[in-house]
Amino acid sequence: MKKVHLLFKKEDIDQAKIEGKVAVVFDILLATSTITAALHAGAKEVIPVSTKEEAEKETIGREKNSYLLVGEYQGRSLDHFHEPNPMKLKEVVNKKTMILSTTNGTVAINRASLAKHVYIASLLNGKAVANEIIKREKDDTIVLICSGSSGEFCIEDFYGAGSFIASLMRESNDRLILSESAFAAHEFYKNREPKSVILESRVGQMLIDLGFGEEVDFVSQRDIMSVVPRLVDQKRICLTNQEQIIGKEGGSDIVERTNKTVR
Repeated sequence: MKKVHLLFKKEDIDQAKIEGKVAVVFDILLATSTITAALHAGAKEVIPVSTKEEAEKETIGREKNSYLLVGEYQGRSLDHFHEPNPMKLKEVVNKKTMILSTTNGTVAINRASLAKHVYIASLLNGKAVANEIIKREKDDTIVLICSGSSGEFCIEDFYGAGSFIASLMRESNDRLILSESAFAAHEFYKNREPKSVILESRVGQMLIDLGFGEEVDFVSQRDIMSVVPRLVDQKRICLTNQEQIIGKEGGSDIVERTNKTVR
């Protein structure tokens, strides 16, 4: 029997209370979707940081061609950083460490770092993460963390959490005990399509206005990737299920075939 709680935004994280629990972080637009897609495309690992300065500090001592600096603040790419664009990064991220700084998602991951385990979920890989948690985490309490946006609730993260709960319910033989907020997310998820929710969201509209309509379409797809990213040593995001498949049958080729369906 698992208890499932939901936090509406990263500012609701109580680091003392999250210790010993399993955390799942959602930032559908775009941090956790970008992390998922980058690891799927062959990234060695992802280092989540909260500021540009922290990202630059992480490069010290690393070989120049071994990493990528990726980041945004308030939706705009940081100077001299790659934009956190899941469709463009797949071309350059293979076998590299991605050092990622975002306004909300990486901040949420770092705030949750004291949890027993921290998983990274998006619509792209929600089912895979749910399966891994069912298999690995026994009866631990699960805390779903919607990153939100600069202190505000985000409907797309709420929807992503509801989709994740639906996957937990389908895949688990155990009873789930949902908090009121988790129950509300699951109810909201029912009978709604991800693309329409994301397109009508505040952040979705902002990204479309900035020219990221294709990316919004891409991250609206459900369960097209089997990677399960997890925070290791409170610092690095790596794959837990060893499915970093690159080449003809997976990796960037799968992303490419998927991209063709949303253009």
